[in-house]
Amino acid sequence: MATMESLIGLVNKIQRACTVLGDYGGEGMSLWEALPSVAVVGGQSSGKSSVLESVVGRDFLPRGSGIVTRRPLVLQLHKIADGQQEYAEFLHAPRKKFTDFAAVRKEISDETDRITGKSKQISNVPIHLSIYSPNVVNLTLIDLPGLTKVAVEGQPESIVEDIENMVRSYVEKPNCIILAISPANQDIATSDAIKLGREVDPSGERTFGVLTKLDLMDRGTNAVDVLEGRSYRLQHPWVGIVNRSQADINKNVDMMAARRKEKEYFETSPEYGHLAHKMGSEYLAKLLSQHLETVIRQRIPSIVALINKTIDELNAELDKIGRPIAVDSGAQLYTILEMCRAFDRVFKEHLDGGRPGGDRIYGVFDHQLPAALKKLPFDRHLSLKNVQRIVSEADGYQPHLIAPEQGYRRLIDGSIGYFKGPAEASVDAVHLVLKELVRKSIAATEELKRFPTLQTDIATAANEALERFRDESRKTVNRLVEMESSYLTVEFFRKIHFEQDRTPGDRDRDKDKDKDRDRDRDRDRDRERERERERYERQMGSTGDRYSDAYLKKIGSNVIAYIGMVCDTLKNTIPKAVVYCQVREARKSLLSNFYIQLGKKEKERLSAMLDEDPALMERRETIAKRLELYKSAKDEIEKVAWK
Repeated sequence: MATMESLIGLVNKIQRACTVLGDYGGEGMSLWEALPSVAVVGGQSSGKSSVLESVVGRDFLPRGSGIVTRRPLVLQLHKIADGQQEYAEFLHAPRKKFTDFAAVRKEISDETDRITGKSKQISNVPIHLSIYSPNVVNLTLIDLPGLTKVAVEGQPESIVEDIENMVRSYVEKPNCIILAISPANQDIATSDAIKLGREVDPSGERTFGVLTKLDLMDRGTNAVDVLEGRSYRLQHPWVGIVNRSQADINKNVDMMAARRKEKEYFETSPEYGHLAHKMGSEYLAKLLSQHLETVIRQRIPSIVALINKTIDELNAELDKIGRPIAVDSGAQLYTILEMCRAFDRVFKEHLDGGRPGGDRIYGVFDHQLPAALKKLPFDRHLSLKNVQRIVSEADGYQPHLIAPEQGYRRLIDGSIGYFKGPAEASVDAVHLVLKELVRKSIAATEELKRFPTLQTDIATAANEALERFRDESRKTVNRLVEMESSYLTVEFFRKIHFEQDRTPGDRDRDKDKDKDRDRDRDRDRDRERERERERYERQMGSTGDRYSDAYLKKIGSNVIAYIGMVCDTLKNTIPKAVVYCQVREARKSLLSNFYIQLGKKEKERLSAMLDEDPALMERRETIAKRLELYKSAKDEIEKVAWK
C-alpha cells in the first residue's frame, strides 16, 4: 500500500519536473493538468496569505497593499521528523537552503520581479517553494493572485480580467481541488471565491470552503449557518480559521503561538465550541492532505494512461523529425547517404508513376513534339519561287541533265534542318520536367526536411547532373537530324518515279509479277531502263521550259514526301534519344558525381551539410525533454506500490 507521503511526494516530484520544462498548466492539456492539485482562491484582503502561513506555521509570504501575489506559488510541504531543523528550497535555486524565512519572503519578491519587473503585472510562470518542517503535513498548495474588482495605479485596465482568467484556468480543470477563502465579516453571497467556485464546480464536489476573520465579525453575529452548510452547501465541510491580527503581525507573534491561540478561541467560543474539533488551520491542513491523497489514488490510472499515450506520441514525433545525428564522420557519411537514397527513391517514384509528374514527359513526346513538327515552315521553304531559286543555284552555270539532284539535296538539307528546333525543344521540355521532379522529390522526402543545407547540396548536384544529361541529349538529337541529311534514302526516290510512271497495264502486270516474281525479274529490269530513257526524253524534249510550275511542283511534292518520311522517323527516334540520354541517366545516376565528391569531403564539411534548421533542433530538444519528463514520471509511479 502506498503511503500518503509517497503519493503526495510523487506528485510533488512530477510537478517540479513539469515546471523545469515549462509545463506550467493553466493552458492546454499537459501532464501538469493531469496531476491533482489544491488551488487557493480568494479576493484581496480575504486572509488568503494568513491561511497559508497558518498551515505552514511560518511567516514567509510577502505582504503589502494591492496585488502582492503576482505569480502562482506552488507550495510543497514536506513533513520531517521532530527535532530536525526546518528549511525551505526554491526550484530556481536548488542548491540553496533557506533557514531564515524572512529571506524566503524576500526571495519570493525578487523572483516575482525577475519575471514581471517592478511593475504590477502578473505572470502565469509559477514559483516553486518546498518547505521541510516537523510542523506541517504532506501537502501541495497553489497560491494564486487575489481576485480584484478594480485596477490600481500602475496596473493595466485589463488586470481584473487577466487575474480572473489565470485563476479560472487553474480551477476549471477537473483535477483541481478548490480552496475557496472567504472573510466571515462579509456576506458569503458576495464572496469572489465562492462565486467562481460555483461557476466551475456547480456541484461543489471539488470545493472546500474556508471562513477567515471569524473573530472580526460584528458583535452579536456569527457564521454558524455557513460553517454548518446551511447558508451555502458544499460536498465537503466548511472550515473556520482565525488568523493573526495586524497587531500580532506587527509584533512578530510566533506562528505556533498563533496556532495555539486559534485553537483556544474555538474551544472557548460559545458559538463555535461544538465545532472546535473541525476548525482551525491544523485541521484544514490534515483534511486537505487526506483528500488530496484520496484523489491522487483515484487519478493514478488515468495519469498512467496519459503518460503512456504521450510517450508513444513523442516517440513517433521524434521518429518523424529524426533522431540526433552522431558526431563521428562515418556516422555522418552514412546519414547523408541514407538521405540521398531516400530522395532517390522518391524521385524514381515520380518517374515510374508511383507519384504524379512523370507522365508529363510522355506528354512532351505525345503532344508537344508532334505539334511542333506540324508547325514547321515547309510550305514556305518549298514554295515554287524558293524551289526554283534553290534548284537554279544548285545547277550553277551547268543546268542539270536528267534530274536536279543537287537541287533536291539542298532542298532536303534545308528542310531537315528545321527539325533541330523541335528536337532541342523536346530536350529542354523534358529537362524542365526533370528539374521540377527534383524539386518535388526534395520537398517530399521527409528525412531531408531537417537538413536545409543538405537539401540545397543535393538539389545543386541533381540539377548539375541534369544539365550534363541535357547537353548530351542535345548532341544526340542533333546527330539524329544530321544523320538524315548525311545519307538520303535512294530507294524512296526510285519508288516515287516508279509509281509516277506506272500505267494501268503496269499495275495489272504487277499483279502477275507478284505471282511469279522470279520469272519476270529480267523483264522488269529491261522495262526500268526503258522508263529511264523515256523520262529523260520527256524532261529534255517534251517541255520547252525546264522550270515550269508543274515541274517545280513535282520537285516540291517529292521533297515534301521525303521529309514526311523523315518526320515519321524522327518522331519515333527523338523520344528514344531523349529518354536514353536524360530520363534513363537521371534514373540511373542522378547523384553519381555527388557520391564521388562526398567521399572526398572533410569531417567539418560533412557536419556543415548536416546543419539543421534551428527551429527544428529546438523542437527536437523540447520533445526530448518532455519525453524524459514522462518517462521519469512513469518510473516514479512504478516505484510506488499501489494498494
